[in-house]
Amino acid sequence: MKLDILAFGAHPDDVELGAGATIAKEISLGKKVGIVDLTRGELGTRGSAEIRDVEATNAAKILGVSVRENVGFADGFFTNDKEHQLEIIKMIRKYKPEIVLCNAIDDRHIDHGKGSKLVSDACFLSGLLKIETEVAGKQQEKWRPKKVYHYIQWKNIQPHFVVDVTGFMETKIDAVMAYSSQFYDPKSTEPQTPITSKNFTESIDYRARDLGRLIGVEHAEGFTTERYVAVENLDKLI
Repeated sequence: MKLDILAFGAHPDDVELGAGATIAKEISLGKKVGIVDLTRGELGTRGSAEIRDVEATNAAKILGVSVRENVGFADGFFTNDKEHQLEIIKMIRKYKPEIVLCNAIDDRHIDHGKGSKLVSDACFLSGLLKIETEVAGKQQEKWRPKKVYHYIQWKNIQPHFVVDVTGFMETKIDAVMAYSSQFYDPKSTEPQTPITSKNFTESIDYRARDLGRLIGVEHAEGFTTERYVAVENLDKLI
């Protein structure tokens, strides 16, 4: 399946929190989007890997993505080495995305920065002819995405560009809240974490509203990029 956009997340829920509204908007415009989770989030304080599997499936349906896969790396302990890079390269060559979205370049959770660099490096390596990979006994062709963008997560990283996602926040929040084991629940007796507070749940909306305010729209999501954002002319982004 050829995808327009392939979004990677170190954990299930990363993509929804970082870029859920942008993905919903792109799908509404006819783009084919897929998600690849690096781990099953098995070290999460609340819930379990099995619960997270179900939640991720439900969230994918809400967003309307074409495919969602999990490569099964070890939560907290995966590394940016040849073994892990090759698995990401297989995903990139399998779906041949024009655009890759991945974790924040630096964040509170160590897996986010690691996942960001791992995917970014794999995007480059995937375009090298002499790196050979195969899936289901079939040799893969080299493929390098045209653009790699990093969404913003816990830390307030200054974005290089923002996307107007007005009208798509409800879909994003519904997809995020599909991970009901993870977030604010006043009836829960499980341990509290930084993301189980009411403040965190509310921040999903107010952070997008603040970015939207800065560009004169209702909601926006921010991204960073590894290269200059080019324009064809003064009123058209490339």
